[in-house]
Amino acid sequence: MENTTRLPTEVLINELQSYGARLVDPKAGHESRRGGGGPSDHKALTIDGMTVMVPVHTAPAFESPYLVEKPDEMGRSSISRDGKVLGEVSFPLRPLFYERSTADGIPYSQIAVLHGKDVLATTVLQTCIRYQSRTKTCQFCAIGQSLAAGRTIAHKTPEQLAEVAKAAVELDGVKHMVMTTGTPKGDDRGAAILVDSARAIKAAVNIPIQAQCEPPEDDLWFTRMKEAGVDALGMHLEAVTPEVRARIMPGKAQISIAKYMASFKAAVEVFGRGQVSTYILAGLGDSREAILDICEKLVALGVYPFVVPFVPISGTPLESHPAPRPDFMHSILAPLSRMLVASGLKAVDIKAGCGKCGACSALSTYERMLTK
Repeated sequence: MENTTRLPTEVLINELQSYGARLVDPKAGHESRRGGGGPSDHKALTIDGMTVMVPVHTAPAFESPYLVEKPDEMGRSSISRDGKVLGEVSFPLRPLFYERSTADGIPYSQIAVLHGKDVLATTVLQTCIRYQSRTKTCQFCAIGQSLAAGRTIAHKTPEQLAEVAKAAVELDGVKHMVMTTGTPKGDDRGAAILVDSARAIKAAVNIPIQAQCEPPEDDLWFTRMKEAGVDALGMHLEAVTPEVRARIMPGKAQISIAKYMASFKAAVEVFGRGQVSTYILAGLGDSREAILDICEKLVALGVYPFVVPFVPISGTPLESHPAPRPDFMHSILAPLSRMLVASGLKAVDIKAGCGKCGACSALSTYERMLTK
């Protein structure tokens, strides 16, 4: 859909992800979730051909200057700021696979959900050793909320995941899949569960898969995941300086950045340059300089640093934490996109996962503007 806004697309997306948007019709598009694993408290919106996740259920969103009108039956709508219409947007429609259930009666949407417009996402293990104690939990995480609310199940079996992935590809044209997991006990940190899941999915349907877990103790798990059918790997730093890591994610911070960097190097040797990524949440306290400094090191290793604005999720200790300002995000994403394009690490070349989808950050839009 043509973008008629006078704002450059990357600026509009950046502002929407910081400020959120008010919806004339809160039911517009397919259903969104309050709380739970991220992206949460969002709606998917397509702007100038880019589908992005925009906060709609957060405190900042209720006061956002952006207003999205009620869409027509095709999901098309308009967006305005302070009463001035900027252009057209559209809502991806409810996926067909959401109408189905497994033979034992579990709705497919409790096993995997649509992210963006063509990405299937699942949390294989909906429990985490870090989440059991508020002294250890990541302060931004709501992995237990979806389970408590009955919106998902605790452990998705390989057979269930394969069944839903096949349906999502056949019914909705889903292009790639993200599998994350809460961290279980054991040194593999979830890699074993991801291996079993990927093997079953690839036996049922040919879909590129990104797996996400904490760095396993033994680098052999990277080869095992690759051999099972995992195409890309995410190991997420979230915060990048020791003091912010210790404050925001005290349990996960026990795995040092040095261990992450060693694991990144080993993983790139298995999956290849650009097929290993990390998620960095800007706005938790890390400075622009600290984020860009570690991004430079990551890019040198062949790791794609997916920098996204922190969005507070309802029901977490950080639910009232402010989202970063758009100018702060711009000060990171503009130089980072230049760094990535110059190094040949681009979102479009990632086989599967968050970086390829790009819906939670304006980063890939910045890249697109540089390579037009």
